[in-house]
Amino acid sequence: MAVLAWDTAGTMRYETGVDQGVLYILNTGNGLYDTGYAWNGLTTVTETPAGAGHNPQYADNIKYLDILSAETFGGTIQAFTAPDAFAACDGLYVPEAGVAVGQQSRATFGMSYRTRVGNDSNAAAGYKYHLLYGLTASPSQKAYATVNDSPAAIDFSWDIASIPAGVSGHSPTSLIVIDSTQVGSSALTNLLNDLYGTAGTSPFLPSPDTVLGLFAGSVTMVTLTAPTFDGAHTITIPSQTGVTYYVDGVVHAAGSQLLTTGQKKVVSATANAGFAFNTPVVTSWLFSFVS
Repeated sequence: MAVLAWDTAGTMRYETGVDQGVLYILNTGNGLYDTGYAWNGLTTVTETPAGAGHNPQYADNIKYLDILSAETFGGTIQAFTAPDAFAACDGLYVPEAGVAVGQQSRATFGMSYRTRVGNDSNAAAGYKYHLLYGLTASPSQKAYATVNDSPAAIDFSWDIASIPAGVSGHSPTSLIVIDSTQVGSSALTNLLNDLYGTAGTSPFLPSPDTVLGLFAGSVTMVTLTAPTFDGAHTITIPSQTGVTYYVDGVVHAAGSQLLTTGQKKVVSATANAGFAFNTPVVTSWLFSFVS
């Protein structure tokens, strides 16, 4: 057995900074975070877990056991600005560009951002990627002050709470953290392609099961086959292993979907458990026939 040692070269790690924030709006039609938006001007993300409090139980004149309460996740986001798509998460209805109506319902969203990992020998040893699920933003104070001899940009702030997402075989979670200094480069590349998009794919936030599967090597990556349309009456739904296709939100087997005059249909696809797309986690197509 080795003798413990402290503060050896390269082991004095620290974490700093926050950047590359991405907003993902929850698509209520399919329960997925299928579109991402770059979050510029992000200054602080404060993660604030709560709960997990002690509830001691006594019997036989002794402390018999200690039951922990459920753990919850919340926090605060601070930024100089937010993506336009965040308006729906901030209780704003935007009927026209540049027009916003407040005090509306608030959309659920996910988020990712990274922090820098360094140590005593390398200030840029790697990154931690933080993935947040099931978030809602509470109304927050916005202080507009007169311009003076010490001007400063307004720093907006939003308190967030979360309803955790399901994880197979484990308790639901609101947070996944990936440390680039400890994971395989291939799996990390696949995750970053999902989070940030590529030249041919859109960014999206994969489910916790998909993320864990990527790093466990238990997820099969597939290239999505799109449905085809003859321009008249017939949509052809492909048959592809690991993929489920929907027509107007209803599961549809491989084969034909016929359109009548003036009819429109939305076809979408999702990856089954154990599979993930090389393209966005869901892709939708609108087909219409006009005589």
